[in-house]
Amino acid sequence: MRRIYFLAPDIATTKKIVDDLLLARIEEKHIHVIAKSGTPLEDLPEASLLQKSDFIPAVEQGIALGGSTGMLAGLVAVILPPASTVIAGGVILATTLASAGVGAWLGGMVGMNVGNRQIKKFEGAIEAGELLVLADVPRERLNEIEACVKQHLPQVDIEGTEPNIPAFP
Repeated sequence: MRRIYFLAPDIATTKKIVDDLLLARIEEKHIHVIAKSGTPLEDLPEASLLQKSDFIPAVEQGIALGGSTGMLAGLVAVILPPASTVIAGGVILATTLASAGVGAWLGGMVGMNVGNRQIKKFEGAIEAGELLVLADVPRERLNEIEACVKQHLPQVDIEGTEPNIPAFP
């Protein structure tokens, strides 16, 4: 999945974009709208905290950093006292998994409080009253969806794509 960003000037245009995406068989759960605080979105699918925050990237970074730190700690623990290879493997595995879990938890906690890095570049436009539409589309349909929306709504700015969207959010 890839995330496409559209900047729309108003609610009516945003509704047309969402309708086009739904007609193109993009499920509503893959469409997210971000607007200025206090803007009534009516029946548009509002972005959740997962889309507005850096939760997912922070968890990924926490797993990587925690796991590598745990593996290093496990290697140090194995080197210091004399231990058998079976115990050594268990120590390394246990510290790697435990540290990856702690890293994911801490990364998620931090990520929930940090705004999404991709959305930061649109903050000025959002505060000016424009609406940001995020659509998660299959990689092979990316050009088709962009062309479909541009064909019906030429005033919409396609602001780019995000490389990889995890399947689980």
